[in-house]
Amino acid sequence: MKLNYYPETDSLYIDLSENPSETSREISEGVVLDYDANGNLVGIDIDNASTKAEIHRLTVSKLPASVETIAS
Repeated sequence: MKLNYYPETDSLYIDLSENPSETSREISEGVVLDYDANGNLVGIDIDNASTKAEIHRLTVSKLPASVETIAS
């Protein structure tokens, strides 16, 4: 899973899978869910993310994985 924030457009994309998106569905204004060919959720796109999410802070708790930080 990857979290990608794009400050130039104030959008946050959450990659949940490496599978490519085949279809998308807007579930509320500026929030789009992406699905693969099998109907599995693969990503979440949030426009105007700074007004819809607390992007200044990220807490990771009890994930069974390593956490990698890439500075921009």
